[in-house]
Amino acid sequence: MHILFLTDNFPPEVNAPASRTFEHCREWVKAGRKVTVITCAPNFPKGVVYPGYRNRFWQTEMVDGIRVVRVWSYITANEGFALRILDYVSFMISAIFAAPFVGKADVVIGTSPHFFTACAAYVVSRMKGAPFVFELRDLWPESIKAVGAIEDGVLLRLLESIELFLYRKAARIVALTNAFKANLTARGVDPNKIEIVTNGVDLDRFKPQDKDPTLLARYGLEGKFVAGYIGTHGLAHGLSTVLEAAARMRKEPGGGDYRFLFLGDGAMKSALESEADDLGLDNVVFVESVPKSEVARHWALLDASIIHLRKSKLFETVVPSKLFESMAMGIPILLGVRGEAAEIVQREGVGLMFEPENAEALCGALTRMAQSGGEREKFRANCLAVAPRYDRTALALRMLAILDAVAARSSNKLVSARAAGERR
Repeated sequence: MHILFLTDNFPPEVNAPASRTFEHCREWVKAGRKVTVITCAPNFPKGVVYPGYRNRFWQTEMVDGIRVVRVWSYITANEGFALRILDYVSFMISAIFAAPFVGKADVVIGTSPHFFTACAAYVVSRMKGAPFVFELRDLWPESIKAVGAIEDGVLLRLLESIELFLYRKAARIVALTNAFKANLTARGVDPNKIEIVTNGVDLDRFKPQDKDPTLLARYGLEGKFVAGYIGTHGLAHGLSTVLEAAARMRKEPGGGDYRFLFLGDGAMKSALESEADDLGLDNVVFVESVPKSEVARHWALLDASIIHLRKSKLFETVVPSKLFESMAMGIPILLGVRGEAAEIVQREGVGLMFEPENAEALCGALTRMAQSGGEREKFRANCLAVAPRYDRTALALRMLAILDAVAARSSNKLVSARAAGERR
């Protein structure tokens, strides 16, 4: 079976969509499937092409048995609604034009966050006579409405109509959360075509390790209780709340024993750095994005991981992938996300929760985590015990079973149609 996967994020980019796609495709190749990925030149999130790549109309490489076809797109930083839409649309068009040159496909997958890639996958599936599978990572455009990037109006209604069209046309929708399935079902999408394959973690890469003395010295973290945020610094993440907490902790007794580490990049990174400078936060350390091979080494610096999203009903449907990475590293979690993510943290006993966008509540949870050594060790033990439930390999094989079934059903329909035609 040949799986054709369209995505505009792929390694060496290190964001969650890139990691999930690569790790799934890698396992599908190991299971004996042929996999082709159509993507663009790596540039997320700064809008700068990574060294060793060029933004060309066609370039190919093999990555762990995966054939990767990179096409031209309009490249811009991960900020500014209009320019990002131009980025998305340009990739959609380039992917459609590239698809005829990659051969026959038995199933075509398009992944969100935004749905323009899924639009391309739908068109390509029609071109190739193959079923279309929509991997739903985000409820877009609802998510950009939630962060104020778009307002109610004609444009939003048009985007929502396209979104619903894609859901209806998909042979299967692979959603990351149960809340996504509930949302779609409430909007009239057939629940029988929606499968759940959650986010997970590569257990070979993320596992407990000692704090690296070199990194501790480099970032001035020796002898400190380190709470950190690792991931994209975007509009949805509300990281000003973490800076406000850092400012509060400086005034608390023993506040000098804490450090806040931010690792990653994104649309809000510069603004957050400026805000920290304005507040004089000498207890905050910003680190630029690091290569994939270095991410776990930096995770290990943390005594607690901070996972936060803005207070929005929509974000109660989201389960950030960093939740599972933190579990696999054995790092207790401070969670400022309501909904399904909170249910997981509570059910698995892997950390403390605080109200989103409430810096005082974050400080309280952080202080409790730092001062309650026994409770923190219990959280750590639970993290390591439950992480295998979210093993990326097992989840990839679960999705592969879905794809196999979709392809087989499509093939059977084609055979039946041909037989009916011959009888006529």
